[in-house]
Amino acid sequence: MILLTANSENRAGELDGINRAGELDGIKSNRKGLSLIFVNANIVSSELVINSNNERVSIALLEDGKLVELNQSSLKQQFSVGDIYLAKVKKIMPGLNAAFINVGYEKDAFLHYLDLGPQFSSLNKYLGQTTSKKGRPIPISKFKRLTDINKHGKINEVLKSGQYILVQISKEPISTKGPRLSSEISIAGRNIVLIPFADKISVSSKISSQEEKDRLKHLLQAIRPQNFGIIVRTVAEGKKVAELDSELRSLVKKWDKAFEQLTIKNIPKLVISELSRESAVVRDHLNVDFDGIHISDEKVYNEIKDYIRKVAPEKEKIVKLYSGKESIFEKMGIVKQIKASFGKTVSFKQGAYLIIEHTEALHVIDVNSGNRSRSVNDQETNAVEVNLSAADEIARQLRLRDMGGIIVVDFIDMHKHEHKQKLFDSMKEAMSADKTKHNILPLSKFGLMQITRQRVRPEMHIETEENCPTCAGSGKVQPAILFPEMVKNELSVLIKEHNLSQVQLKLHPFVATYLKKGFNSEEKKWKRELGCRIKIQPGESLHFLEYRVYNDDGEELLRKRR
Repeated sequence: MILLTANSENRAGELDGINRAGELDGIKSNRKGLSLIFVNANIVSSELVINSNNERVSIALLEDGKLVELNQSSLKQQFSVGDIYLAKVKKIMPGLNAAFINVGYEKDAFLHYLDLGPQFSSLNKYLGQTTSKKGRPIPISKFKRLTDINKHGKINEVLKSGQYILVQISKEPISTKGPRLSSEISIAGRNIVLIPFADKISVSSKISSQEEKDRLKHLLQAIRPQNFGIIVRTVAEGKKVAELDSELRSLVKKWDKAFEQLTIKNIPKLVISELSRESAVVRDHLNVDFDGIHISDEKVYNEIKDYIRKVAPEKEKIVKLYSGKESIFEKMGIVKQIKASFGKTVSFKQGAYLIIEHTEALHVIDVNSGNRSRSVNDQETNAVEVNLSAADEIARQLRLRDMGGIIVVDFIDMHKHEHKQKLFDSMKEAMSADKTKHNILPLSKFGLMQITRQRVRPEMHIETEENCPTCAGSGKVQPAILFPEMVKNELSVLIKEHNLSQVQLKLHPFVATYLKKGFNSEEKKWKRELGCRIKIQPGESLHFLEYRVYNDDGEELLRKRR
């Protein structure tokens, strides 16, 4: 097949903002134009889009132009997976064989005995020695490890109330529960994961070549510092010793630096922070097929570029800064995809749709053929086609919403065993791209498929239903004929207050079209009357009677809904 480097499908049809050079307006790039590349049809084009503002960071992962993952986090968010805290044991629960730990969250975090890790005694002794001495701590390579704790032991044999403990967030706070913790500390890099006090090297099972597994294992065995274990990640396949050694040294340095000034004052406190959410997503998704990272914030752009320069310098050119006035999510059609992909009902192919319900215990997905069944005479054929298409969409929905726990899927009934097996195989293939741990069971005799998927952070939930666009849910409507006059009056006040020579007014696309219509449009009238250049633009995410005003620098001055 022929692939446009901007996208594998003709994204220019979806993104009307792409200019003739094949770039988004406002994206700084040295590329002169689109090039045609002959590629294998199985290769997926991946792009990362990062939209950052004063309140939150939104990260969208696109595969062949289709939204497959969405990550939104507040800039004030704490307790991310991977963060390491020096905390205090609050309460021992012998009946649960667990303890509640104060890490600074409003609810105490949960630590089970099995999550202490075999090397807990060594970690605890090293922590005590480090915090009791002044100056530089002893290198971990010279530390004498203790024997592993009993796998079948009791929590009160190793912990007591008031004790200081080093813990790592393994699951973010979800619903009414506090964070889930582990004391088996690990520090993740791009190619390897460092495990202090461990003594073994494990290689990712996704590396298929046994020869490559042996190479990596022997290579890292030669450079591994004493008292450190290593997990080799899939992306390390084919990497040279110099690159792995450099990353290993930086991870060890990160560990050593955290303990240099460590004291037991002001506990609980953060000891080692995971990368920012943006950098962590880049680290986990960046691969040889990654085509572009589009970022709207210059600070985040510089951070990501510096990170990629260190871990994959050959990929530095894929990072591009977007400087357009319009939101990057709107420019790249992501807002529209979000609206279509979230909610209770999700359409996916020729009238077929999914119904997605959530409960405290599990998620339920019902597959429906919709209007499609009218055009197919054979019910079995129709069921197979809809179910196979549904499998692809369900795999996408699980990643997109980050649904975890138990998922039960009610597919359309099929009678032939080979069709059921084909659906099971198709579901496994569709889920193979999901990096989150999961398990899929074959269809039961009731036609239900059960899926378990690891849950480490709250499910992504976006409200797609909107209030009445004219009454905003109040049940009462202001005269629509007065709306343009109201907007004009607000503009007049803002222009005088800020001494503006140019403003940008963003409204619902229908309203924006009305105000720009005609030779002597409202837009031109307002420009003459108010003595200011007024640029009216459509905003896909705005309600009918909602509008926003920005100054020439893109700073929002007013946001109102009538």
